Amino acid sequence: MIAASGLRWTLTLVFALTTAHGFRRAVIPGATRADRVDHALHTAMGLAMIAMVWPWGMDLAAGPQVVVFVAGALWFVCAAPFRGGEGARRAGLPGALAHAVLMGAMAWMVTLMDSGGMGDGAREGGAMQGMPGMDMSGSAGATTMTLTDTGPKAAAGVLALASVGLALWWLTQAFDRARAVPATATAAGPVAGGGEAALGPACHAAMALGMATMFVLLL
Repeated sequence: MIAASGLRWTLTLVFALTTAHGFRRAVIPGATRADRVDHALHTAMGLAMIAMVWPWGMDLAAGPQVVVFVAGALWFVCAAPFRGGEGARRAGLPGALAHAVLMGAMAWMVTLMDSGGMGDGAREGGAMQGMPGMDMSGSAGATTMTLTDTGPKAAAGVLALASVGLALWWLTQAFDRARAVPATATAAGPVAGGGEAALGPACHAAMALGMATMFVLLL
């Protein structure tokens, strides 16, 4: 999908870092089952985004990815009312909805990439053929495809704006948590704790910004 080598590697690095964080949090001792599911879904999203920026990612089956991301969106929405006490549920609901939005956006993007039946004869010698509603002639620019139909372009624009908004929201959380470390704390323990608390929303923000970039490239 990404033709510009520099942008491709930059996005790969961003998604790789967020994927590594998600995997680490999914297997860390002491995590609850719900947290492990959350971070496993973040890991799957990061891996899918890495694949999407490379040509070989277009060869991956879309069906299983769509199932995972739709299930992920439902998971975040349905599990939110059962997390902790009432205060914890109320505080965690916006984050759960944000993750559900990004999971749904991923499912939409994967479906869009597969809408022209890319897996069966849509390439000849590795070159991508035209897809309905897409212009595949942009290989000399930043991306190898852009949307041409009004509806999908509008949806991509809305999702890009939503992703940017969520990224800014998570960045605000990351800065707030980083500043929550006591100013007098110089020992490695307290400082590391604050950094760890900020790392989660920072990674979510990076993922959302990367997704926003992908949506903008489709316009």
